[in-house]
Amino acid sequence: MDLYEIIFKLAQDIKYCDMTVRKIAPDMITRLEDNEIFVFGSNLRGAHGGGAARLAMEKFGAVWGQGTGMQGRSYAIPTMQGGVETIRPYVDEFISFAVHHPEYRFLVTRIGCGIAGFREEDIAPLFREALDVENISLPESFVNLLEK
Repeated sequence: MDLYEIIFKLAQDIKYCDMTVRKIAPDMITRLEDNEIFVFGSNLRGAHGGGAARLAMEKFGAVWGQGTGMQGRSYAIPTMQGGVETIRPYVDEFISFAVHHPEYRFLVTRIGCGIAGFREEDIAPLFREALDVENISLPESFVNLLEK
């Protein structure tokens, strides 16, 4: 391999690593950088009593009684109101919000896969369009399912 080929390969590796790091949200989010937003599953009543919703309220400014949208340094997507199809409009709204707010990096948790009781295989497809949005990072399990 000559020097040009080595540099080209390194550039491709760096590009791949950068894309991977940017697109994968950490499994355990306990703090946020200045521009990061914690995206969590909620209920329409905004009763943030457990799981990621409770963490969002305790650490990232989620508001008791607000079940959807941006609040503090978090963004709520309701997951407790019915089947997967009832979640889709809220995910679509979130993706649109993220597109219109490139100043933020949105770290999506495994919404709906905890207290709400959905399987990752059911929820991940709702986020398919998010793969193309630079400032949305998804759980690794969602990305793996979507890239199959």
